[in-house]
Amino acid sequence: MGARSQPSTGALYRRALLGALPGLGGGRRGPGLPAGELATVELAAGGVTVDRAHLADYDRVCGFRLTDRLPATFPHVMGFPLTLRLMTTPEFPIPVTGLVHVGNRITVRRPITADETLDFRTYAENLRPHDRGRQVDVVLVGSVDGEEVWRGVSTYLGRERKPDGGERRDRSERPEAPAATACWRVEPRVGTEYARVSGDHNPIHTSRLGARLFGFHRPIAHGMWSKARCLAALENRLPDAYTVEVAFKLPVPLPSTVSFALLPDGGFALHDSRGRPHLVGLVR
Repeated sequence: MGARSQPSTGALYRRALLGALPGLGGGRRGPGLPAGELATVELAAGGVTVDRAHLADYDRVCGFRLTDRLPATFPHVMGFPLTLRLMTTPEFPIPVTGLVHVGNRITVRRPITADETLDFRTYAENLRPHDRGRQVDVVLVGSVDGEEVWRGVSTYLGRERKPDGGERRDRSERPEAPAATACWRVEPRVGTEYARVSGDHNPIHTSRLGARLFGFHRPIAHGMWSKARCLAALENRLPDAYTVEVAFKLPVPLPSTVSFALLPDGGFALHDSRGRPHLVGLVR
């Protein structure tokens, strides 16, 4: 299944939100495709170019230097309309409303510059059980002239109630938070500014009411903003080709103050004022 142009994220979010409302097509989604058939549903968009003004705006919001080299997280933004389209198809096994982004892995094969044109394809794979529901990986691949230059894998959790309540996490052995390298104040505008530059207008990031509808006391920062902000802090240390993987732990409420820390062997982390982890990552 192919698409030569990127879909509108606003229309896709409206469709997803309306579908979640009772009486308007809402209710629990069926199982979708069997796990082994997930990767057979693939969407593609060719000839995606970089808008330099958009890139500069994204760099400012996330803390990157203003250069023609794309940050590792920027192709995720370029391909996000396509992945959102995939996640709002009837075949996708978990409803997009209420999905929790629990992990992201990006592999940069080589530097990508703003004058290059990318082709994207996306598909879902590895649907699997989780103690709080089901997880699935959404893969986005960016290529230039047929050469894969970038790959992102986002892991999403669809929370479901289990008859036994699910396995409880052991909170008694939380390790001590590492010493902070930097502290950042994350203001409420981060939610709306990142939504604007990323196209991800999920209301849990931009609206107090939207956040409360999904169980949050106030809006939370986008997980991919948190990852991008950490990579911006590491910008001078990153090689030309690498993989960076993060696990999203606790949400970052808006506003809040977070502590960034470098860890041994290429690791990094983001913690709250009580030492609880928001994000744990590794560059290799």
